[in-house]
Amino acid sequence: MSEFRTERDSMGELHVPRDALYGAQTQRAVDNFPVSGLRMPRDFIRALGLIKASAAEANAELGLLDATRSRAIIAAAEAVAEGDHDDHFPVDVFQTGSGTSSNMNANEVIARLATADADGVAVHPNDHINMGQSSNDVIPSAIHVSAGLAARERLLPALRELLRRIEQRQTELVDVTKTGRTHLMDAMPVTMGQELSGWASQVQHAIQRIEGSLPRLNQLALGGTAVGTGINAHPEFGSHCAAILQRRTGIEFRVGDNLFEALSCQDQAVELSGQLRVLAVSLMKIGNDLRWMNSGPLAGLGEISLPALQPGSSIMPGKVNPVVPESVTMAAAQVMGNDATIAVAGQSGNFQLNVMLPVIAYNLLQSIEILANSIRILGARAISGFTVNEEALQQALERNPILVTALNAAIGYEKGAAIAKRAYSEGRPILEVAAEQTDLSHDALRILLDPRALTRGGIPGQ
Repeated sequence: MSEFRTERDSMGELHVPRDALYGAQTQRAVDNFPVSGLRMPRDFIRALGLIKASAAEANAELGLLDATRSRAIIAAAEAVAEGDHDDHFPVDVFQTGSGTSSNMNANEVIARLATADADGVAVHPNDHINMGQSSNDVIPSAIHVSAGLAARERLLPALRELLRRIEQRQTELVDVTKTGRTHLMDAMPVTMGQELSGWASQVQHAIQRIEGSLPRLNQLALGGTAVGTGINAHPEFGSHCAAILQRRTGIEFRVGDNLFEALSCQDQAVELSGQLRVLAVSLMKIGNDLRWMNSGPLAGLGEISLPALQPGSSIMPGKVNPVVPESVTMAAAQVMGNDATIAVAGQSGNFQLNVMLPVIAYNLLQSIEILANSIRILGARAISGFTVNEEALQQALERNPILVTALNAAIGYEKGAAIAKRAYSEGRPILEVAAEQTDLSHDALRILLDPRALTRGGIPGQ
């Protein structure tokens, strides 16, 4: 028996793998675009399935699709959305810029499944599955649906969990005082609780930024069809489809305010990607702080010890590295690169259509995925588990000549600078040198130079 079957489309006959659920148009895309081996993400295929199921239900409500076909299409599309047939979506990410190949891939798979379930009634990929639609409104809508679902279901919950973990450690470490650093150089004291409060604020703002972007992502291009005019679609198709998608997902999807914008631009995806870039920058900062604080154990800062998760060297026995922050910072770098790609792709809206839709979808969904996963790992395997070396913190504080800043009001900047330089050069505590160089008593100096008190701000001694 042959490994192939013959399929036909408007361009003629083509051999397709015998067991493939897709047809000729998908096979042409497979043959034409052997570029990367990267396929469209699971979230995107899920969105295509949800859209096709909702479209069939909408067309049935509008009296355009018979009950037998609509029932079979909905069942097949729901199976696609659930991931039952992902192996039959082989089209490369770097395909036609409209994503027509991926749209037809979905149409052909769903049509074949539906035909087998429609009591002998033929279901056509264009006439029935794609009824009232074009790739030009389906693919932009699938980007919005997939990114909106992924952000709400995975990214935001991961961020909220990270925030909870940081705030818990912030509370635990509220009274642990350490040397602050600016320019990587010793500065005035802070508490570890204060330091972590900065991380918490970054995460809280990331949540707010992403939540603020999502309502604009709820606007869909459905109903615009080829160029935004809605040719070949029932005037109420888009609104019916959006309402059904809302019932299926719980997200308030609606037809875009302007369908010409919805087809030709991906500004909402670019906006969300920009917020993901900000989050990546925040994670880079937090990850690098953890790496510096963990550095050592003997020749670095040695302020904290991250959980030992795996051997750190193939040649140096006993070495343990900060692998989680390293993983997180690499993911952050990837997201920054993805954002640059999405920005370039977003500029490719020529007249009535953006022609880099698949690469926008791929990079946006990858950014959401790796951020959500990295955030969960960071919280569970680094922030919640690090221990504090309080002895090292105390030793550094006692020898920190910058504490002399607290004496500015009493002795002036120039005198303070001289005391700091001497304390540093002689390796002596600042309190000893200040007692020798000023008229202030030991008790007064101890109060003025108390590191914990200095973390409260204000003018020391008042």
